[in-house]
Amino acid sequence: MREHLRAALGGAAAGAVATIPMSAVMLAAEKAGLMGKQPPELVAEKGFAVAGAQPSEPVKKTAAAAAHFAFGAAAGALFGLLSVRSPSDGPPIASGIGYGLAVYAASYAGWIPAAGIMPAPPDDRPGRQPSLIAAHVVFGAALAALIDVLIPEKPLV
Repeated sequence: MREHLRAALGGAAAGAVATIPMSAVMLAAEKAGLMGKQPPELVAEKGFAVAGAQPSEPVKKTAAAAAHFAFGAAAGALFGLLSVRSPSDGPPIASGIGYGLAVYAASYAGWIPAAGIMPAPPDDRPGRQPSLIAAHVVFGAALAALIDVLIPEKPLV
């Protein structure tokens, strides 16, 4: 049980930190005119709308950033647990990239369009989805590298 807690906490820390380079890719894509409004901002706006709240722009931006890091930490915690249960035979970075792409697919082809927050990838603005894929590749690679440092011993369960 202690290994699982260590894996979840290490994964959460790695996921939060891996969100930093991911966010850098997303901000660069925004500066290049590829993103439009950032997805974390759209998610936060939808949450406020559902709650009937009308916060100020600074509150919306802060909530979006907090939610993005919290989601990264949660995704990292799950990856940490999965890395304990089924260690990869391949390079850890490859498994992290695969995981990052799975998070992308579950989000942008799954719950985000289902919740009416953004269109499905084929219907989205040009440039945003490739940028999000690149950001998730960076997230997954950083996550795996950090997990490898934070949880060096991955015992089989």
